[in-house]
Amino acid sequence: MVGTIIFIIILVILMPVGILMSFGALAGIVGYLAKTGVDSDHVGEDGEPSEQLAVAQANPWAGPAELDDTADEDGSE
Repeated sequence: MVGTIIFIIILVILMPVGILMSFGALAGIVGYLAKTGVDSDHVGEDGEPSEQLAVAQANPWAGPAELDDTADEDGSE
């Protein structure tokens, strides 16, 4: 009787949790591999990232990027 209860607990609780956790880890690994593959596709021949990759890797909480100083003092270019 005790063996049957232990077996039911293993089948109903431990097996589904173990399967779900292993698929979560597998999804993380596949996502990392897909991201690194796509990132390497968006690097130019000179080693600089494309504009899309630079935007994707930017920190959204850092604020706007600094503009270069090509404008005159009055704001015209």
